Amino acid sequence: MTGRLSFRKIFATIALTILIWVWADMAQQVEFTVSNLKLTVAKSINPGLWVTFSGQPSVTIDKMVIKGSVRKIADLRQRINEGKFSREFYFDPEREKMASPGDHILNLVDSLKNQDRMTQFGLTVESADPNTLTVNVVDLQKRQVAVRCFDEGQNPLKAASIEPAQVEAYIPIEREGTALEAKVVLNKREIEQARLTSIEKTPYVELAPGQVREASSAVKITLPVEQQRLQEYLITNVRLGFSLSANLQGKYKVELVNPEAVMGTVAIRATPEAKRAYDSMRYQVILEIDDSDRDNKSEELRKDLIYNFPPEFVRRDEIMLNQTPVQARFKLQPLNSAPAETISPQVEK
Repeated sequence: MTGRLSFRKIFATIALTILIWVWADMAQQVEFTVSNLKLTVAKSINPGLWVTFSGQPSVTIDKMVIKGSVRKIADLRQRINEGKFSREFYFDPEREKMASPGDHILNLVDSLKNQDRMTQFGLTVESADPNTLTVNVVDLQKRQVAVRCFDEGQNPLKAASIEPAQVEAYIPIEREGTALEAKVVLNKREIEQARLTSIEKTPYVELAPGQVREASSAVKITLPVEQQRLQEYLITNVRLGFSLSANLQGKYKVELVNPEAVMGTVAIRATPEAKRAYDSMRYQVILEIDDSDRDNKSEELRKDLIYNFPPEFVRRDEIMLNQTPVQARFKLQPLNSAPAETISPQVEK
């Protein structure tokens, strides 16, 4: 009987000691800093909303200070070292009660505290840098929009058929005119396939550069067989012309900052006849300069070149750009200022 009591006392002592150790570990809170995180708008949000952080779909969190027990922090360190900790967190405007149109101020610490990963790991977010973010919410409207095809260089492709020719898509309410379209971008392999048989793709609406919203359904696209007649050419030693408004002519010189890029080469797709006609153009690229450029106080101005393709071949879809459009960088120098090396050809308006 005495032995049995002694065993119970020993067992109780051991159990109590373990409980004390566990309690002590839980009571001892330490901090740990995690850097280079990202907060991204969740893809599962209401499709009728366009949500950004000051215009961007994601934002960098420079650092986040986390507090937890020694054991919890040790587990977190191990997950990070093993690459099992995702540095990307997701923002749901409805969960944060920020689904109404307009600008909202997000307390980043409060938002991160409520992230499932933090609560599941038993960790608390103490601070974050930045501390607050501006959330922009725009209402989108479902509308019927026309579908247009482009290649990877964003050059228009003439389609033999697009079925259906229009799709439903969410777009900003105030958008009108040519902005009411959904795009389908085909790579080279898809273009070749679409010349033989229809290809199915889902169009998208571009809300802003790099931010798109897919339409609600796919379309079937067929390209005309005659586009096979187009060959790839590289035009070298490109001839540049300037188009200045009447208010600027005789008063300013144009100093080109990147002449090598502007007058280097142009990649095109064209029929042999259209290529010969483009070779014969007096100016193959044109830089248009407006009165507003004179009033621009920027040290260096930037503007996309106009590719001066022969109009009759453009109408017949027999010539197109086969590269990303080049952006000219230039300065306007008043003629009474110190002389600067300039590129002189001009096209009268």
